[in-house]
Amino acid sequence: MESLDLTPADIWTRLLNRAKLDLPEQTFRTWLEPTEALKLDGDTLIIGVPDQFAADWNDTKHAHILAGYAPVALGQPIKIVFQVHEERKNRPQMDLFVAPKPEGPSIASKQTGASSTSLNDRYTFAQFVIGKSNELAAAAAHAIAQAPGKIYNPFFIYGDTGLGKTHLMQAIGHAICEREPHTRITFVGAEQFTNEMVHAIQTRTNSEFRRRYRETDLLLIDDVQFLKGKESTQEEFFHTFNALYEAGRQIIITSDRPPSEIGGLEARLVSRFQWGMVADIELPDFEHRIAILQQKAQQDDLETTIPEDVIRFVAEHVRSSVRELEGSIIKLLAYASLRHKPVTIEVAREALRDRLRSSELSTSEGGSAGLTVQVIQQIVAKEWGITVDGLRSKTRTKTLTVPRQIAMHLTREMLGLQLVEIGLAFGGRDHSTVIHSLEKVTEMAQAEPQTWERINRVRGMLESLRI
Repeated sequence: MESLDLTPADIWTRLLNRAKLDLPEQTFRTWLEPTEALKLDGDTLIIGVPDQFAADWNDTKHAHILAGYAPVALGQPIKIVFQVHEERKNRPQMDLFVAPKPEGPSIASKQTGASSTSLNDRYTFAQFVIGKSNELAAAAAHAIAQAPGKIYNPFFIYGDTGLGKTHLMQAIGHAICEREPHTRITFVGAEQFTNEMVHAIQTRTNSEFRRRYRETDLLLIDDVQFLKGKESTQEEFFHTFNALYEAGRQIIITSDRPPSEIGGLEARLVSRFQWGMVADIELPDFEHRIAILQQKAQQDDLETTIPEDVIRFVAEHVRSSVRELEGSIIKLLAYASLRHKPVTIEVAREALRDRLRSSELSTSEGGSAGLTVQVIQQIVAKEWGITVDGLRSKTRTKTLTVPRQIAMHLTREMLGLQLVEIGLAFGGRDHSTVIHSLEKVTEMAQAEPQTWERINRVRGMLESLRI
């Protein structure tokens, strides 16, 4: 058959070209780009991957999909098997200062405020609820905790606010520290890193600052998007990153968007952030939200206080984030306690009326009075002479992109919805696309006065519709 005349590399290229059309870009880049066709053994194609975790994940998630392309792409069925490729490519070494790992316990400097003691005791793997929205990130996190610095270094986690990025990052720290108590762990926000660097410059303690960060065994950097536009801080972080990476120390980073979409970040940093694993955490689905609420009730011994039907009610109506779910439970219990009422669906409806109204606004499909996402879309579409379906479509022509960005901006401003909710209302876009849209409208306000006048006119029309 035709495929027998092809080299393993040619066969794999054909299958990958088909996969690229169907799989999300980030999934393809993370799992399939780093692969290599090793050999064709009968009707089985052996594919090399960097490590056993990648082999197991690809076998489970992608082998059957890729094999399904074979009859059309190759003219005959074929099996796909992933295995560890022994010949690993080594990156060039960099001659940068890295302190040796200590033989005994290390006491973190109290001046930094960044040590293992600053980790939240509740942010452990045992208290992290895994669902479809975060299973990739969680699986990688568990693998890293077992072998820090060996695989997926750096580990870059991105997602909207309140979905569990910091929890997962700190869970890795807890797990490593539990197994290796002498591990030096540094957990710091990007803003704090900047502030400490400025203080070091002012007090001429640069050497001590660099030593603190480059002597750590595990560096956890939260909200790295705040390095945006800070050139000196990026320069310092670049060298810190290189020093730790070359020493085999684990680096874990969180952000509200993927590396390539952080504006104002140097290309060399973006490149390094993509060296290891980039994984996103998305909005939890209904079943996942129920599991999160049940876990919360179990942790706080609330099973008898919150009936199952109330948990399902809250999960059905609060969809924005894990933080919002937990906040809703706290508010519900406080409301019931102050009014000396048992926790029921009716009490939940009273206590969470603001959140429930937000939920209704995000899913309303028109026809009802008041301001909704649908109404915003209809008025923006009419003003720009397009259709509502165009705003929700995947088409990226300027005639649709600009009003779509404006509609997202007005939805965020006037309804206060979460980024993921806005993305869902505009054709299932991810939150990073929404962030980009909001930033573009801010740029329009400064560069295009006439467009901003139209936006203000539409805003005035929408204000008149508020209930």
